[in-house]
Amino acid sequence: MSFAVCAAALVVAGCPKPSAPTDDAGVTAPEPDAGTDAGLGPASFTLQYALADAGMESIPLVGEEEGRPLIDPTSTLEVRSSLALRNYRIRLFDEVDRAMVSDDAAEESPNGLLYRISLPTPLKTGHKYTLVIDAQTGTSMTDSQGREVADVRIPFQVSGEKEKPPPPTKKQKRRQR
Repeated sequence: MSFAVCAAALVVAGCPKPSAPTDDAGVTAPEPDAGTDAGLGPASFTLQYALADAGMESIPLVGEEEGRPLIDPTSTLEVRSSLALRNYRIRLFDEVDRAMVSDDAAEESPNGLLYRISLPTPLKTGHKYTLVIDAQTGTSMTDSQGREVADVRIPFQVSGEKEKPPPPTKKQKRRQR
């Protein structure tokens, strides 16, 4: 699947779901079951981060060649998928491709996945990060319809000036010799 198609699917996923129709008595009509609707497209994803005021803000899903969106420092990220996933893993990498330590929680349902990443400390200002959704084992993950889902990479950068590392201590200087 080309990157442009994936990006388009990811952008569409951010649109709000229209409200369910009501009958004359004001009762909400049941929504069709996600597993039985043959018209569903491939799984799509949204990514949000927690703001300082406890709200959530979406991170635009763009390719690395289009630049990284800037976000505020945060210690909580949420990934949502439009369909349930099988054989998936979600990881956050720093700018030198090290997996970040986090406490993750997944809520799976037939209607999709809600995956929360809670970091012990906020992401560092000025640093680049990439969220990766890929197969846990083997070569591919699948959605609830049995279709293969392409790996997803979502790059972003934390706004602000890049923090400089503290100067080395005398003990660290001795070890370098």
